[in-house]
Amino acid sequence: MPALKQVLIVGAGSIGERHLRCFQATDRVDLALCEINTELRATVAGRYGITRTYADLDRALKEPPDAAVIATPAHWHLAMACRLAGVGSHLLIEKPLSTHLAGVDFIVAEVQRLGVHAMVAYVLRQHPALQAMRTAVQSGRFGRPVQLTAVAGQHFPTYRPAYREIYYANRATGGGAVQDALTHVINAAEWLVGPVDRLVADASHQVLDGVEVEDTVHVMARHGEVLAAYSLNQHQSPNESTITVVCERGVCRFELHRQRWSWMTQPDTPWQEEIFINLQRDDLFIAQANAFLDVIDGRTEPACTIEEAAQTLRVNLAILESVEDNSWKRING
Repeated sequence: MPALKQVLIVGAGSIGERHLRCFQATDRVDLALCEINTELRATVAGRYGITRTYADLDRALKEPPDAAVIATPAHWHLAMACRLAGVGSHLLIEKPLSTHLAGVDFIVAEVQRLGVHAMVAYVLRQHPALQAMRTAVQSGRFGRPVQLTAVAGQHFPTYRPAYREIYYANRATGGGAVQDALTHVINAAEWLVGPVDRLVADASHQVLDGVEVEDTVHVMARHGEVLAAYSLNQHQSPNESTITVVCERGVCRFELHRQRWSWMTQPDTPWQEEIFINLQRDDLFIAQANAFLDVIDGRTEPACTIEEAAQTLRVNLAILESVEDNSWKRING
């Protein structure tokens, strides 16, 4: 039986706890936890039987782990990634990659120079329905993609009741609908039809109590020759997310809330569909954990590379800039 990988989870907030729980479910790791909040660290460690805990990264790195999951607020991601890569730890970095571009080129170069593996946790890339739809689109089965439409929304306070007190309340720490939620959709769309190269956006704080960051976003974009439109909010009752790709010879649609993808190639005919039943949210994160461990073992390539996440980061920032000055923005890779 292969030796267990020593994996450090950095950050014990809701996403850090989910990563800890889902890595533990792989039965392939020996986990440690780093969290500055003493009470939170003790609570989460006790809940999952974690005996190695650290109050800060300096202490954690006295025993360098094989790999680390960076699940802190986004503005700390790159600095932590550099420190961990510097001691030889492979990296799974939560999305978004950062809240700024400073340091992105450096971490890309460092990962290559040091020979560590790095992956960014855009977990929708683990969804079997989205994977199947991408395979179909990329194969040319429906012809050339020409249009993409994404519509998403949920009642954020239901799923993140503490949103007022966490990173979400401030754009500088990765908050707001663009960096928190829309970034998942943008990354998935870029995976389907290629990178965004220009866009114009509108966004506003419309409903959510206790914060001033945007909770509603509209974006028009171009992925090369593909025209795209995005609409997302974080206050509606239905928890729904749909990405539709119109191609020359057919239409395909990913519906996260229905755990399926579907397609139609002839007018006025029924949708054909492939459904993945009984899929739980943790299943995607367990799949992501296993995929990351497979990357470390040399069995596969990262589901989302730092370079791909950097492209999505540039889109995030362009959306926010477009909202501020009401103009089209070009994305320069």
